[in-house]
Amino acid sequence: MIKLTNIQKVYNPRKANEFEALKGVSCEIEDGELVAIIGKSGAGKSTLLHILACIDSYQSGEYVIDDITVKKLSEKKYARIRNEKVGMVMQDFALVEDFTALENVMIPLSFSKKKIKNKKQKALDALKQVGIEELAKKPCNKLSGGQKQRVAIARAIVNEPSMILADEPTGALDSKTGEEIMELFKKLNREEGRTVIIVTHDPKIAEQCDRIIEISDGEIVKNAG
Repeated sequence: MIKLTNIQKVYNPRKANEFEALKGVSCEIEDGELVAIIGKSGAGKSTLLHILACIDSYQSGEYVIDDITVKKLSEKKYARIRNEKVGMVMQDFALVEDFTALENVMIPLSFSKKKIKNKKQKALDALKQVGIEELAKKPCNKLSGGQKQRVAIARAIVNEPSMILADEPTGALDSKTGEEIMELFKKLNREEGRTVIIVTHDPKIAEQCDRIIEISDGEIVKNAG
């Protein structure tokens, strides 16, 4: 379970260009939910996603994931949460282009503090889950956009995180491929019970989620399911 209480995020504090990106955001997301976060550019949705992913910090408030209070953690434990509990999928895929699909999916396993046996097989299993195991040995710079996004999703799930966070995952794809990627997220949510949180500008994507959280000017203005 994810719980945010009065989260405040300020960029460039006490400087001329100070900007309050989040203004006391509070919400709860239950295990196994499929949630969309929507809002205009600059509303604060990507900032919120980065805090949820333990990529960015915050000034005040409390973020609890699976009964762990994030703000009190050391950087080492912070990184461990990031590696083991969070799977991140980016709009631009964020793959190592010269690596094969398999090598990209194995990256999180290399950073894991847990002892993992048969890393290659585990990565292959993740590629199979997203339907592209036959592309395991193909360099990512030879893949289509949809194939790259599937590799990115496989990389996000390989450590079996409790939640998957996706930042505009269909934004760089054509509509048909975007629909296929959304079906994959729904399958991971429905069949495996993974919590999936998607930041999107696309109302068609948001409408397929269990709940929509809308952010405007750093505040939640709608939270409906």
